[in-house]
Amino acid sequence: MSEVKTNKITSLASNNDITLDPDGTGDVVVAAGHSVGIGTAAPDEYVHIKGASGAATDVQIQGGDDTNSVRLFMGGSSNRLNGRIVYDVANNAMTLSTNGDERVRIDASSNLLVGTTNATGDGGGLELRGNTENGGFVQIKKTSSGSSGNKFMQFARDGSPIGSISMNGTTATSYNTSSDYRLKENVADMTGAITRVKALAPKRFNWVADDDDRTVDGFLAHEAQAVVPEAITGTKDEVDADGNAVMQGIDQSKLVPLLTGALREAIAKIETLEIKVAALEAGE
Repeated sequence: MSEVKTNKITSLASNNDITLDPDGTGDVVVAAGHSVGIGTAAPDEYVHIKGASGAATDVQIQGGDDTNSVRLFMGGSSNRLNGRIVYDVANNAMTLSTNGDERVRIDASSNLLVGTTNATGDGGGLELRGNTENGGFVQIKKTSSGSSGNKFMQFARDGSPIGSISMNGTTATSYNTSSDYRLKENVADMTGAITRVKALAPKRFNWVADDDDRTVDGFLAHEAQAVVPEAITGTKDEVDADGNAVMQGIDQSKLVPLLTGALREAIAKIETLEIKVAALEAGE
């Protein structure tokens, strides 16, 4: 086997490999068959980077300035630029493109954006925007054969669980919020529920954005807030710094305890009246 060395570049005639060997450790190998090895003399197809034991392995692509993007392109022979991973240096954002168009962005505020390049409002951490009527949804699937209590999603505050979405049997879901007695104090039976329910004012209305003017049932948030404040988010007539309306919202499940309390009080009144009626009928 012949071996020719010139300026630390070694060509091995037996297999046509070329080794770049500046310090005698075989740093870079250009192997026959279009493979390149960095840190390994036996690269897998096509680029194989092997780090040193006990140290991190870094691959760095550095732009020439602090304005222009750094880009990695992928594709076939006729569409070599369609797949892209781009770091937008000026805006400190990372983007992923398919079919030549941006699909996913991680912006400088750590928002993950799918189908859009800008977070709406204050940004929500994750924003999905579909380009069709059925686009923009999230689907979570499980292959588990388990049933009730098997979680699809869990919510936490400072590491402590505060709610979840879980399986209920094999064909339904449960939306769970914290309710364990060990999380509560100053517990007392509800009184005066009927009076508070009478203060609620259900309405019939159309949504402004609905083209079909469909009439639905519901509440006006600020009116319900006066009776069950924990069911409402936001403040009546609130606007942001730019004068845009910040709309109130309602969690109607928070009305259930009050409605149950009122029903219990109504049942007690009915049972009392039934006893009185039975006594009157017995005295006839």
